[in-house]
Amino acid sequence: MFFDLPDEAKALQESVRDFARSEVAPVAEHLDQTKSFPYEIVAKMGELGWMGIPFPEEVGGAGGTSLQYAIAVEELTRIDSSVAITLCAHTSLGTQPVYLFGSEDQKQRLMPDLCAGRKLGAFGLTEPEAGSDAGNVKTRATLDGGTWTIDGAKQFITNAGTDISGHVAITAVTGTDERGNKEVSNLIVENGTDGYEIGTAYRKMGWNASDTRPLSFTECQVPEENLLGPRGAGFKQFLHILDIGRIGVAAMGVGLAQGALDEALKYAKERQAFGQSISKFQAIQSKLADMATEIEAARLLTYKAAWEKDEGRNFTLTAAQAKLKTGRLAVRAAEEAVQIHGGYGYIEEYPVCRMYRDAKILTIGEGTDEVQQMVIARALGA
Repeated sequence: MFFDLPDEAKALQESVRDFARSEVAPVAEHLDQTKSFPYEIVAKMGELGWMGIPFPEEVGGAGGTSLQYAIAVEELTRIDSSVAITLCAHTSLGTQPVYLFGSEDQKQRLMPDLCAGRKLGAFGLTEPEAGSDAGNVKTRATLDGGTWTIDGAKQFITNAGTDISGHVAITAVTGTDERGNKEVSNLIVENGTDGYEIGTAYRKMGWNASDTRPLSFTECQVPEENLLGPRGAGFKQFLHILDIGRIGVAAMGVGLAQGALDEALKYAKERQAFGQSISKFQAIQSKLADMATEIEAARLLTYKAAWEKDEGRNFTLTAAQAKLKTGRLAVRAAEEAVQIHGGYGYIEEYPVCRMYRDAKILTIGEGTDEVQQMVIARALGA
């Protein structure tokens, strides 16, 4: 077994780390406070090729790996979660369905702009009654005369309502199969389509600089060729997309926990109490040591999931384990970082305050902890 990162992955890690510190860190607090979408940062990441890291060059991507992608997400989240989730949702959820299941025409038409960050992709799965129970889709699409007519609603959708949003790939019931069960398919709905309404952005606990909105479809018509892959394959498709997405969210958990440790260690070394820095006290050292150990274990689990995907192996179990582990760790690490900061940890000008608010969603999005436990137990044969 060999645990050193490949040279290309190391180079990307250093580049993204430098970018996050120089370009993201100075504006992260302002973006959070003003709830401003980071258009300039996204544009720069697009120019650097980071909005299409795991996609091949022939479709406009950077020709990178899932491991490289996870590393980039981790380094961005180390500084700011809103920027990271913008890239993460765009890549894992918005662009992957087009690349994996799209026709050649769909790929040629959409992938270059998506990989360059000129347009953002979104994924519309969650509904008012279809969250953890993802199969309980109510949105319907009816095919008539070469046109799909879509009616329904989606909620908690990331990247759908920005000035550069290009499309949302949605799940919809398109009929019933031979057993009378719902036939679920995925469809591309491009921004600006009549009948597709983008709701007002949510007021959220965290991720304030990312775009998250409800969507509605009222007699929304798209061409028949906007179907993603075979009709009726939607359920299998979105389960695979969620597996991929869990690698990205796991990387976010590692990155946030590492960022919380960075800030906690920095503060502990600066803060003086009883004649010495508080980093010299055993109680603080125990917290820092536990955080560092848990982060390293979570990082290895996340990298393993990405490696399994790159190797063409089944990564469902590892991705679910990584997502479960890192989400919980992010919450604990952020809490400990706030505790080490004392009263200052409760003040918005300190990054750990934002990290604490940003962490909780990592135990919910891309499947709650309880769903991950169910996935893991099933993979174990329980």
